Amino acid sequence: MTLNNTYQVILIATDGSKCSQHAVLHGMELAKLMGAKVYALYVLDKNAYVPPTLETPIYLGSKWDVIEETLRQEGDNAIQYANNVAQSKGIDFEGVVIEGNPANVILEFAEQKKVNMIVMGTLGKGGLERFLLGSVTDKVIRHSKRSVLVVKEKN
Repeated sequence: MTLNNTYQVILIATDGSKCSQHAVLHGMELAKLMGAKVYALYVLDKNAYVPPTLETPIYLGSKWDVIEETLRQEGDNAIQYANNVAQSKGIDFEGVVIEGNPANVILEFAEQKKVNMIVMGTLGKGGLERFLLGSVTDKVIRHSKRSVLVVKEKN
């Protein structure tokens, strides 16, 4: 097996952050060198914006619709950025936005599409959740059956 045949399908997980945009650039460069197909995946994580369960329910009403629309727009922008990079490099590309838990969705998507490598940034938009629950990147690294390339934030 040659290195050129090793990475034929690459998954780039993006959340639209600067660090994940840097990962997109690295993943696309690798895909170009390998002649690989690229999937860019944005996971719409509604639970990251829902307050913990309280004894007194809070009605978010139309405010939740605004939050959800903002998240969907963020996902569309992240996928569009990856698409623009792929087109500029002539890479076979498909962008996907899926709702769910980011780490779980990334791992399931990688299995379903039989990707050879997952590319993602070290830091995303996790904020406080990173310290309380562990980062999405850490979870993917620990549970993935696929190789994971972690791209550090550009200094």
